[in-house]
Amino acid sequence: GLKVTIIEATEQIMAPLDYEMVAIVQNHIRAKGVDLVLKDAVREFRTDENEIRVILGSNRIIPADMVIFSIGVRPEATLARDAGLGIGETGGIKVDEYLRTTDESIFAIGDAIEVVDRISGYPALMPLAGPANKMGRIAADNICGRMETYEGTQGTAVVKVFDLTVACTGNNEKNLRKREAAYKTTITHSASHATYYPGSTQMSVKSIYDGEGRMLGAQIVGFDGVDKRMDVMAVAVRHGLTVFDLQKLELTYAPPFSSAKDPVNMAGYVGGNLIKGDIVSVDFHGALSADLSRTFLLDVREPFEYEAGHIPGAINIPLGQLRGRLDEIPKEKEVIANCQIGLRSYIGVRILMQNGFDAKNLSGGYKTYKAVEDDMRNY
Repeated sequence: GLKVTIIEATEQIMAPLDYEMVAIVQNHIRAKGVDLVLKDAVREFRTDENEIRVILGSNRIIPADMVIFSIGVRPEATLARDAGLGIGETGGIKVDEYLRTTDESIFAIGDAIEVVDRISGYPALMPLAGPANKMGRIAADNICGRMETYEGTQGTAVVKVFDLTVACTGNNEKNLRKREAAYKTTITHSASHATYYPGSTQMSVKSIYDGEGRMLGAQIVGFDGVDKRMDVMAVAVRHGLTVFDLQKLELTYAPPFSSAKDPVNMAGYVGGNLIKGDIVSVDFHGALSADLSRTFLLDVREPFEYEAGHIPGAINIPLGQLRGRLDEIPKEKEVIANCQIGLRSYIGVRILMQNGFDAKNLSGGYKTYKAVEDDMRNY
């Protein structure tokens, strides 16, 4: 029953998510009636007897009865610093793989220490309860002479946003680009369980992996069953499984709980198709920036879907008619095909490739594109 405004200085909330995934979350927050202010920082507060006035960098003034600060955490390392212990480059207490500080008789664990990012090998701060609790057991064993190592943190987390569940593990694209690492991504939209069984909802799964298919990270946004899929992805990332391993995982199935090919399996199949060269994909950037003088945007959905909303400049040729209408597609142009979630357009691209076209599939389909388009409209 309260009017709520979220103010975020950067271009998005939830930094661990990549933009096309967080766009889904931001749209959901707005749909719940929250005023989401992005790329605008709080400059000052002014108060009088009746209210607080929040002054933003843009000079916008937001009246409030209550302000909640949620501006991140920093390691509380004062005691360690005063004791002369080493502090890492991130500001956390420096420890070795046995969780010993620079004084071997002193151990440190939890949110205050600098950990190793398990994926990149770089120092990082990851204040998470799961890793902190495991560190406690490892440190206790080491103090008692049972030497065990802490093997790094990968950043597995989950959060509930109204009725939406958001989860991630491993590195995101921003982290990988920062260190100039090579990677590939796929986005799949899968049902939480068999669609013929009542109550199925869709989840969006982003998989990030290297050129050999080894899992580097994952992000999932959906309403039901997100946490259990992310737990599987977290195991895959931790143990260096590939997208081909994801295809082979034998996961629990009955119609109320999953599909015969689980969303994790589907993410593996799509990633494997990309690695093997069965398909070439582009992300939403490719569709947004397409030069129509050199690119043919093909929408293979049914006409009623196309009329309900489509990418500007896209030409509608339903998949069932594609083989008979290939002469309508210019061979001298690159073709970017889309459907709603990427499955029908995958089939369309295979048809085009087999007929000599330079064709690519829009990763995540119109569903991902529309989430980005809707979110960008609110900037």
